[in-house]
Amino acid sequence: MPVAQPVYNDLIKVMNSLPEDYTSQVIDFARYLKAKADRQADIMSEGCPMCTKLRDPITGEEQFNAETIAAFKEGDAILCGEIPAKRYNSLEEMLVDLDSDD
Repeated sequence: MPVAQPVYNDLIKVMNSLPEDYTSQVIDFARYLKAKADRQADIMSEGCPMCTKLRDPITGEEQFNAETIAAFKEGDAILCGEIPAKRYNSLEEMLVDLDSDD
């Protein structure tokens, strides 16, 4: 990994410049970051946590209602350019549109 190597080298330089009593704190912090990254990787490998809750625990099939499925399809169509995306000039303009019943 050519990008990570300079960061790693810089980290080692910083660690070596710290007083000895800080070294254990830095190592503990690095372990904490690694554990956090590992937990995040585990969550991502299982899929979206929200979507996982909405799956049948036995079959794994999605259990979304018809309105949610329609919203997913509409979002996909917008991303694919089949439906033009709405654009707003300001936050206020978007909020007015959200409040309107169209």
